Amino acid sequence: MRSPAPMSDTFTGRRSITILMADDDDDDRVLTADALRQSRLINDLRFVVDGEDLMHYLRGQGAYAEGGIPAPRPGLILLDLNMPKKDGREALGEIKTDPDLRRIPVVVLTTSRAEEDIVRTYDLGVNSFVSKPVTFDELASAMQRLACYWFDLVELPQEGGDEPV
Repeated sequence: MRSPAPMSDTFTGRRSITILMADDDDDDRVLTADALRQSRLINDLRFVVDGEDLMHYLRGQGAYAEGGIPAPRPGLILLDLNMPKKDGREALGEIKTDPDLRRIPVVVLTTSRAEEDIVRTYDLGVNSFVSKPVTFDELASAMQRLACYWFDLVELPQEGGDEPV
């Protein structure tokens, strides 16, 4: 799925970063994009449809190789757990053990509320676990809080930052 143009808003002082959403459900992708737009988030929102596509995007492989689909490094990944080919748990494990990718914040955004999923994803290094709200208004509210936390409050490492000495 081709990603929309970056979202912009002149009302906030937020810096623009790329958000990469990995979710196989088209309706969830559309609703989340709408909710982020409603939260006045200034960002480039990109989509991948499964864990395998996510890893290709992050590593610049397959369709994302040089000359293919542009794949700017994300400043935040929204990750669904239950996807085909490679699920979110497997992809999360790969991301958090890869020295080039492990600093990218990952927020699990899933329908699961299972304690075993919460524990396992934190054990794998997830930064936050959010159960997908049921209604659009609840989703919009959650995206607003997510935006405030990740883009107004938290200091994120700059892309390509050096390892501490």
